[in-house]
Formats: sequence, C-alpha cells, structure tokens
Amino acid sequence: MTSQTYLSGLFALDGRTAVVTGGSSGIGRAITGALARAGANVVIVARREAELAATADELTAEGCRAAWVSADLGTREGVRTAADRAAAVFGEPDILVNCAGVNLRPPMGELDDEVWDTTMAVNLEAPFLLGRRFGPGMAERGYGRIIHITSQQAHRAFVQSGAYGVSKGALESLARSQAEAWSPHGVTCNTLVPGFVMTPLNTRLSSDPEKVEALAARTLTGRNGLPDDFAGAAVFLASAASAYVTGQALYVDGGFSVH
Repeated sequence: MTSQTYLSGLFALDGRTAVVTGGSSGIGRAITGALARAGANVVIVARREAELAATADELTAEGCRAAWVSADLGTREGVRTAADRAAAVFGEPDILVNCAGVNLRPPMGELDDEVWDTTMAVNLEAPFLLGRRFGPGMAERGYGRIIHITSQQAHRAFVQSGAYGVSKGALESLARSQAEAWSPHGVTCNTLVPGFVMTPLNTRLSSDPEKVEALAARTLTGRNGLPDDFAGAAVFLASAASAYVTGQALYVDGGFSVH
C-alpha cells in the first residue's frame, strides 16, 4: 500500500455530498474549498448570490463539483426551503457544516428581543432544523458527519458575549445531543472552536489594530487565525478518519484558549 492510498482511505471524500451553510465567505468558504478539493460534491447555502456564485465558480474551474443555494436561514420556512433545494442538487448530504451565523453584540442591558431572536434563529435554530432534516437520513444510511462552527464565547465570556455567546454554547450542547442520538448509527457530531479569525464576521474587532495585536499576543502561536487554518480540521471531521470522534469540541485557535 502506498502512502497516497493510505491517506486517501482516511481522508478522501470522493462520492460524498456536503452542505455548507455560510460557505461563501470567511471560515465557511475555506471549509467549502477544503471539502470540495478532498472530493466531495458541495452545495453552499448563504444569502449573497454574488459571493455564492464566485465561490462555486472558483471550485468548478478547478474541476470540483460545487453548486449554491441562496437562502434566508433566519426563518423556519427559509431553512426548510434551503434544505430541500440543497438536497435536490446532488442528493441527500452525508456531511452538514453549519457555519452561517450572525454576530450581534450590544451590551447586555441593551439586548432587545429582536437581537435575541435573530441570533438564536440563525446561530442555533437553523443548525437544529438542518440536523433534524438530514441527520435521520445519515443514520439510516450508516454514515454522516455534522460539524458546527462555534466560538470561544461558548466557553468564556469576553468582548460582550451577550446573545452570541449563549447561542454558541447551546450549539455545542446541540452537537452532544445529536451525537447521543445518531452516533450509534455512524453519524458523528462535533464542533470546531475558532480563536480570533480575520473574517468579515469579526469586522468590529479586526478594524481596531490595537485589539488585533492584543488578541494575537494571547495566542501561543503569536498570530490570529486565518480561514485556511480550518481546512485540515474540517476534512478530518468530515472523513472516515474521525469515525471514533463525536460529541467533541475541537479548538482551532492557536492556543488562545489555554493562554
């Protein structure tokens, strides 16, 4: 057996289908590219059509199979419609990555119903609904991978965690509940926990050079994260290599959480 054959058996995603929400920007785009280049058919679900088309076009130009669905994941009907449209492209998915999110951070005393409801709808309820839609089918087929992107705020409060931190903490609990339900049937459910990553979702902090420098100094690697730092971890959790890893939170944070 060659090393290429061995690694392919562990990590290749040929013949698998993935749905990635928020897959046209930031961490989600990096994960979309990693899964597609590892062999998966990928359907990207997000709002902005121009970004969706650009991401899919880049991958198809490389010979990958990629498609997109524009959707509003802030409503139950929007999530249901997105799920049906995504499954109609390449078939029912084997891999679900929930990366779409909103990052609204008013002070706790100013956190109103609208911010709370929007945050919970996109960050928590959409992953629950998509898991409920796709998880049982994965279990019936005997293979599935559900990956949620959470946050340091799932574990510690800082920079006004507010409703965002609550939603990400609950998302990690959702992964454990999904693992309990479906892992006996070949479906692993895990989370990736970023540190501070320079993405559009973090514009509030990334636009302040002093805060960017202070956050980098807190990591053990001495730098802030980049979207491409998540490629390997995502392929691992989506592949056969992670068959005995479930209900876990995998930190991809340069040591931020332990410093």
